[in-house]
Amino acid sequence: MAPAIATLIVSAEAGDHSAADALFAALYEELHGLAQKQLARNGVGATIGTTTLLHEAYLDIAGREAAVFPDRGRFMAYAAKVMRGLIIDYARSRQALKRGGGFEIVTLSTEPEAGVPDDGELLRISGAIDDLAAVDPQLAEVVDLKFFGGFSFAEIGALRGVSERTAQRHWEAARIYLHRAMRQSVLP
Repeated sequence: MAPAIATLIVSAEAGDHSAADALFAALYEELHGLAQKQLARNGVGATIGTTTLLHEAYLDIAGREAAVFPDRGRFMAYAAKVMRGLIIDYARSRQALKRGGGFEIVTLSTEPEAGVPDDGELLRISGAIDDLAAVDPQLAEVVDLKFFGGFSFAEIGALRGVSERTAQRHWEAARIYLHRAMRQSVLP
């Protein structure tokens, strides 16, 4: 992590709103990429674009007084979690509309996404991740970074200060938990 980012994080934590704004500006491109991955990966049919998701996430993060980011990795993980929450909120609001499935996401990618979950499945996944967070917050963070953030295991390892292999093991443990939770939520 660059010293400037570390300094901005410390200042932002101390309540310096200009440092929080500078931190957002310094990480803007990376956060924009994270938002783009979130929308492409989840394929939710919301009326939200990448920049809108990014800016809504910023407003959410900036408005939380108790949010603490001791390092860049935790900041990015928190941003991924906030973006997931915003996407889930959009999915919930669309599900509340009766037969309102005419909305499409506008993305830069022209490649069709394979295996994109529908709104109902996305909501079940989010609930299972929330349950996992209550049991093991670190595993839930890996899921947010991998599934919703689209980060590679090497990137997750670097963000979390662990090896790539450890990130893979955490992902596998989280997948097992989530698979069981999803299977149980479908059973009558």
